[in-house]
Amino acid sequence: MKCERCGKEYPSRYYFKTKTICRECFPKLSETEKERAMQPPPMHGLTTTAFTIDGYRIVESFGVVRGIIVRSRSIFGTIGASLQTIFGGNITLFSELCEQTREEAFEMMVSHAEERGANAVIGVRYDATEIMQGVTEVLCYGTAVLVEATSTKKR
Repeated sequence: MKCERCGKEYPSRYYFKTKTICRECFPKLSETEKERAMQPPPMHGLTTTAFTIDGYRIVESFGVVRGIIVRSRSIFGTIGASLQTIFGGNITLFSELCEQTREEAFEMMVSHAEERGANAVIGVRYDATEIMQGVTEVLCYGTAVLVEATSTKKR
């Protein structure tokens, strides 16, 4: 994979802050550029937790694809979240971190599927494991497949 800003080649999505900007270049962007770069790409239309997609047939299976993100909480985020627990309710700092982490793992899985030549991912699942105190791995995985539309004409 290649960073669109510096042109440096990387072996995997792990080295990227966004879909096209590497972790080294991202801090050097202006706030406007960062905002633009962080806009989520269009959602992958053919992903499902089911093992079939209505109106499509599986032509080829490319096997398991995954996206893995390992995150830790910052000391400031932990203090802020601790203050939120005093008042009860949704702990937005952690909710936002979890949602962002799941989204990044999902996008990595979709990228992995596209690299293999798939146009859909079936059987999508998430898993999370605490590796050590304050450090969590989020895994998004599924089966990459090539699908084609089936005829919808009634006889």
